[in-house]
Amino acid sequence: MSNQAPQIEEPIEFQDSVEDTEDTSVTTSFADLGLASELVEVLAAQGIVEAFPIQELTIADALAGRDVCGKAKTGSGKTLAFGIPTVQRMAEAPRGTVSGLILVPTRELATQVFEELKPLAKVKNLRALAIYGGADIDKQIKAIRNGIELVVATPGRMIDLLERGDVSVSDVAHVVIDEADRMADMGFLPQVEWILRRIEGDHQTLLFSATLDGAVDSLVTRYQNDPVRHEVEAKEVTVEQMFHRFVTVHQMDRNRVVAAIVNSGKRTMVFCNTKRACDRLASDLGKLSVSAQPIHGDLRQRQREKALRQFAKGEVQALVATDVAARGIHVDDVDIVLHFDPPEDHKTYLHRSGRTARAGGSGVAVTLVLWNQELDVKRMQKRLALDIPIVEMFSNDERLVDLAAWDPTIES
Repeated sequence: MSNQAPQIEEPIEFQDSVEDTEDTSVTTSFADLGLASELVEVLAAQGIVEAFPIQELTIADALAGRDVCGKAKTGSGKTLAFGIPTVQRMAEAPRGTVSGLILVPTRELATQVFEELKPLAKVKNLRALAIYGGADIDKQIKAIRNGIELVVATPGRMIDLLERGDVSVSDVAHVVIDEADRMADMGFLPQVEWILRRIEGDHQTLLFSATLDGAVDSLVTRYQNDPVRHEVEAKEVTVEQMFHRFVTVHQMDRNRVVAAIVNSGKRTMVFCNTKRACDRLASDLGKLSVSAQPIHGDLRQRQREKALRQFAKGEVQALVATDVAARGIHVDDVDIVLHFDPPEDHKTYLHRSGRTARAGGSGVAVTLVLWNQELDVKRMQKRLALDIPIVEMFSNDERLVDLAAWDPTIES
């Protein structure tokens, strides 16, 4: 068999790789699953207290050292299902050498998984790194040489570093293959197997996939040792679970409209498309006497945890977040989701809006629309089968006080 690595170009990103649609039927706490107290505290600081079904099913087996094969759709909470036991079991690993390897299909997902696991790794004194194509490889090599224990990688860049001799898998004892079905669909399984064949020592392998047939089943058979299998069907957010409002606003009045909407509720999550927009909007809302905190990847972990605590306790009215940063946020009683920047597609709309209408309750999803965004928003509405008028409003409009009570379909 040839040792030459198969070369397949990695995609830049795929929007549907965003995880974390909440499943609210869970009652088991992370403390009940045998987690170290410091990990429980880190999760609690982010408002994450109860485990999702896939986490409840798989964490105990993974902590016991079993190979785990988990079948769960994107959005079921898989990142913590494999991340928590991996980090906890790596606590006794030697420092300065890679002992944990998580393989993911896209650059975007590598960043997201890394961001979600970084605070857990930090509390265990583990250094983590996301490596993927398109980023500065010299910076990645320097970080590895300075000592990294946990690597989240796309297959292509991992192979590049292995072939150059800049990273070693000789001490890897914990392997995770995330979204194995997407790996197969995108033609990455030859790369994944090329890497797995080089991990020769005793190691635990956790594999998660939405499907376990065909090529994925072959991966399970070849590279897992008597795996315990768990399956969860993720609940999908539907448009029927919430009120939808689409409001045309004017650029100069947009922040005041946001302030009026936030003041009408208890907890509002506001979504912006960029980190800079989050910072700017949170600052502007403060000037309008609305308590708001930004949350995104450029903030220090301490700042993010403080913002989450304040939001969960109701000390902050609005959390202004990017899509990536919002993945680790599980806060109940969010009554309004406000799309300051309209989402790029219908999947992102559902993912964002699913932060409200939890636990059988109702919520309001509000999308602000500038004049040049109307066509894109109407296309998204069509994909969602939402035949709802886009209505112009100014910040002094009385309807903003209770958007759930106002019915835009009977607007005169």
